Amino acid sequence: MTDHDPITLEIIQNSLQATADEMFAAMRKTAMSSIIYEVLDMGTGILDSKGEIASSGAGIPAFIGVLDKMVKVLLEKFDPSDIEPGDVFVTNDPYYGGVTHLNDIIVAMPVFADGRVIAWTANIAHNSDVGGMAPGSLTGDATEIFQEGLRLPAVKLISRGETVQSVMDIITVNSRMPDVLKGDVWAGIASARIGARRLEDLAAKYGTDTFEYAMHDFMDFGERCSRAELAKLPSGSWSLEEEQDDGSFYRVTVSITADTFTIDLKDNPPQLSNPVNAVRDGVMVAAQMLFKSITDPYSPCNGGSFRPIELITQPGTVFDAQEPAPIGFYYEVELRVYDLIWRCLAQVIPERLASGHFGSVCGTFIGGIHPDTGRQYTIIEPQLGGWGGRDGADGNSAMFCGFHGETYNCPAEINEARNGLWVDQMALNTAPGGEGQYTGGRGIVMDYRIRNDNCFLTMGYTRSKFGPWSLEQGAEGSPNFCEVYPVDGDKQTYSFVSGLTVNTGDVIRVITGNGGGFGDPTQRDPDRVAADVKNGLLTADHANHIYKHA
Repeated sequence: MTDHDPITLEIIQNSLQATADEMFAAMRKTAMSSIIYEVLDMGTGILDSKGEIASSGAGIPAFIGVLDKMVKVLLEKFDPSDIEPGDVFVTNDPYYGGVTHLNDIIVAMPVFADGRVIAWTANIAHNSDVGGMAPGSLTGDATEIFQEGLRLPAVKLISRGETVQSVMDIITVNSRMPDVLKGDVWAGIASARIGARRLEDLAAKYGTDTFEYAMHDFMDFGERCSRAELAKLPSGSWSLEEEQDDGSFYRVTVSITADTFTIDLKDNPPQLSNPVNAVRDGVMVAAQMLFKSITDPYSPCNGGSFRPIELITQPGTVFDAQEPAPIGFYYEVELRVYDLIWRCLAQVIPERLASGHFGSVCGTFIGGIHPDTGRQYTIIEPQLGGWGGRDGADGNSAMFCGFHGETYNCPAEINEARNGLWVDQMALNTAPGGEGQYTGGRGIVMDYRIRNDNCFLTMGYTRSKFGPWSLEQGAEGSPNFCEVYPVDGDKQTYSFVSGLTVNTGDVIRVITGNGGGFGDPTQRDPDRVAADVKNGLLTADHANHIYKHA
């Protein structure tokens, strides 16, 4: 038996996954914000010494795909002599390895053995408030990133095990919720540290060379898996142009060969003066997720899995924004890229891709002064929605969007206790939309009732004008939007709004879309139609109108 026998390598790889899972559990149990410990709006991962993903970790896929890009920025910025045992680094700036927006703080820690860096542990989570011009640090009114909060441009927070107190003080003093932010940052530090200890033990047990060989060997395995499945896809080049809610047009060309998967996004609108932009690294994450879904979605994911991808963007466009463009609603832009590639290829490989889903994070931000404690609260809630039907099956109802993944909606009890409002209902959206031989899944209807005056609502939903797309003569899904019912006044409808004042008794109603249908609705099994009516998902009148044979 050699040091590099396959059994040992497999044990090491499984240990990396177990370590990432333990990091996730530690962060969840010690975080202060419900967006982290309940919704699980976070991710953990392990990188090799060069910053490549060695283990995909746990949490939101779009977050895990950020971690390698952050560590690579650190390695470019810092001289190797400035990276020492016990150091912990932090960034949240999309122009300095943060990739997403300023609310998402990334913590990374080098792992040493035999006097050198052999790996990195890292995590990322959405934080409730990092300063800026608006509570919750997210507003559609921002015209440059300086207005969106404190920027941490890949800096050292812990030096040789000791806190750099000046940096920690700058972080906390800029937040409207300093104790919560500080607690969440320390949860990230604890997560990185426990991961580093586990990796140090692994290297000591099996030897540093074997530990490093195992990581690189598994990345090569990830590449082989991807290329084997890529070769099964049809070769060719396909383009798609799609109108967006704001009237602009997004364009993509996808080219597939036996060896490469190329995404061309260079012909797209210029970056905006509002925060609906994304940086190139974030767009790469969207491409990576879709690529993984259509090639080998069930094998482990690592840096090798994505070697066939080529991404082409044009600097200064909405998909490759340049500093100081605001970036707060980046996730809706990246989700549009994910959905654009999905729709482009769904006509080519329908056996691998369903009709369109509700296609928005539907991030809902409500905050103010808690009527019971007198403290500032901010609820950050991604919403559930409907997924598209596919050949042979209806779409799933009340699921998070494809870009979010592996998260949970916050329980009503937590929202009511921690966030100072009432949750009056969460029901399935039974409005028309998504009919087909196989129907799109249902979105939701969610009511928040405000308990104090001078609270605020900020939200940004896409697919509010154009519903989820369908396949094979199915019906388009329904849109995402929000209704506000003031105690004194008329109903107001929004898809984007920032800092809207809401007062005691006002109701905020979130309505998310049904997924797109698949196939001619008249071909739907009558028994399925009857079951939909019986279960309250369809009215008898609507069934008779759409499914005339029923």
